[in-house]
Amino acid sequence: MSENRNRWVTVLVMSIGLISFLGLGIAPFIQGLIGSDPTANQTKPAQTQTVNTLPREELEAQARGYELVLQREPDNETALQGLLEVKLQLQDLPGSIDVLEKLVRLKPEQTNYAVLLAQAKEQTGDREAAAQVYRQILTAQPGNANALDGMVKLLIAENRPEAAIGLLQETLKTAPQANQISPNTIDVVSVQVILGQVYAQEERYAEAIAVYDEAMKVDQKDFRPILGKALVLKRQGKTDQASQLFKVAGDLSPAQYRDQIKQLAAQPPVPAAPPATPSATPPATPPATPPATPPGNLPAPPSAPEKPASP
Repeated sequence: MSENRNRWVTVLVMSIGLISFLGLGIAPFIQGLIGSDPTANQTKPAQTQTVNTLPREELEAQARGYELVLQREPDNETALQGLLEVKLQLQDLPGSIDVLEKLVRLKPEQTNYAVLLAQAKEQTGDREAAAQVYRQILTAQPGNANALDGMVKLLIAENRPEAAIGLLQETLKTAPQANQISPNTIDVVSVQVILGQVYAQEERYAEAIAVYDEAMKVDQKDFRPILGKALVLKRQGKTDQASQLFKVAGDLSPAQYRDQIKQLAAQPPVPAAPPATPSATPPATPPATPPATPPGNLPAPPSAPEKPASP
């Protein structure tokens, strides 16, 4: 049953092109870190999509079949999942959102549905509706890393980096008490890694490195902050220090990420942008928001983020 759920979520993510919602708990953050390195998008080969697309007529027939089942059993989760998968392959985003809203009402405890709904609403351009969904998740689960990551990316897209930073800092501030009441409510390292990524995207490199250093103190065997710091040092042109950290991150990471880390380490460094020259005339437009992480082959998300296991 878990494999079936993973399959349809994988299709959902890949079909909409949603970003930063990968499985194993560690993946949202390694992908985010990779996305913050401007060299990653230049040399990384395109990844092959593995969605099995059927002829449109057959997909439409499948959709009608699922809809007939739902007429008899409106709360049939398996039929809703199947209909969602078909709607996505038909590129019917409004129809996909309708199904996701039903799944959220049916299974409010499964926050992955809500996160996917928020991401889908953002794809339609309705950022306020997406933000509302994220806020609802975070009200119930302040440490939900997928919702935090999604909300932060939404704020960045709206040119509100300070709001994103404030959200993450407040989450870290409440973490000790939350984790004392209920252990593992907030994964401190995960939140620190997201915060470091925001600092890096804003070219606040000293603050990014400081956050990554704090995260490394929390868990010395977690490769994510080490990789984040390596990417920042590389962007600063400190290639020797970065190379050492890339090696450590690769040694600590799960096997499926080691080739990707090696590719990042081998890419030529891109120097940080020089500071802007002061001008008497204010700029006509605000600075551009850093590009979001491109979609790739996305494994299915777990029910809750997990820390990376030791290799």
